[in-house]
Amino acid sequence: MTAKTLRALRIACVFICAWCAACVAHAQAGAIVDHVHVAEAARRGAIIWDTRSPAEYRQGHVPGAINIGDPNVVLRNPNTEDFIAQARIERILGEAGIDPQAEIVIYGTRAATSAYFAHYTVQYFGGTRSKVYHDGIDGWRAAGQPVSTAAQARAPVALTLVPRAANSVSTAEVVAGLKNPDVQLIDVRTPGEFAGEDIRAIRGGHIPGAINIPYEQNWVDPDTAQKLARRQVADNAGMSLKPRDSLKALYARLDPDKETVVYCQSGVRAAETAAVLTELGFRNVKVYDASWLGYGNSLDLPANNAVFLNVGALNSRIGAMQNRIEALERELAAARAQKSAP
Repeated sequence: MTAKTLRALRIACVFICAWCAACVAHAQAGAIVDHVHVAEAARRGAIIWDTRSPAEYRQGHVPGAINIGDPNVVLRNPNTEDFIAQARIERILGEAGIDPQAEIVIYGTRAATSAYFAHYTVQYFGGTRSKVYHDGIDGWRAAGQPVSTAAQARAPVALTLVPRAANSVSTAEVVAGLKNPDVQLIDVRTPGEFAGEDIRAIRGGHIPGAINIPYEQNWVDPDTAQKLARRQVADNAGMSLKPRDSLKALYARLDPDKETVVYCQSGVRAAETAAVLTELGFRNVKVYDASWLGYGNSLDLPANNAVFLNVGALNSRIGAMQNRIEALERELAAARAQKSAP
């Protein structure tokens, strides 16, 4: 063997080892990744899926990212909040070049449920290579990464989706598991929803046996959204995930070896906690996609803290709000008329 051939073999070995190391690193990455993984995935040619609104996307996105709008809206029926017809999902994703079988990194704003619901959707249709960038465009900018405003597009793909459903359960399956000691239920809604005080279906309350751990508890500061609304904080940094040890402590009362069913109002908040649990090593995590909207409206099913919606009182409050809006509009019109008068 000549010296030239030996040198070529050594170079080839270096490249092979580097490639193998990259593959191992990718395989070992959990469901939730950081900005370094996003950048590396983009260089590999992975699909980078921005789940924000088109207007937000146009203001700046991860270079190369594609956008179909908010999947919580685009891929769900506005009334039932279930998936729209599968043929429409195939068309929407296919035209955008989003193949669930491909490597996909999904993001929105920090802690956006839209990114986690997209991740759940990819898994529901058989994908196994999708990741969520929890800190989203906010973390990307904070890390000093480049931002693009140019619209991106991928080559369309023909899709025939087959629901795997290994990461989801139906209402019938939830009911069947109510007395099964090997099934644990997590309700990730607010304490008010759980207690039946905040009613968002025909009745309020919760599924018997469910443990209430609001999904915001995954964040460094669970009150960040309220603080932002009251202008008590300048940014959403508090929505970053807690350290791994803190998350493990949060779910310490649960058994990671049991089937774990997560639900909320319609499945989107549940998708975020489901990904966190998977990241923590829970072996069999499923989202109850119909969630309380499906369960609470099934009046023959047992519920704790069941409180029925007072439609008459609700209509009265809506009527009062409408009257107030009309009064404000009249006041505004009068003020404008007075201002324009000579």
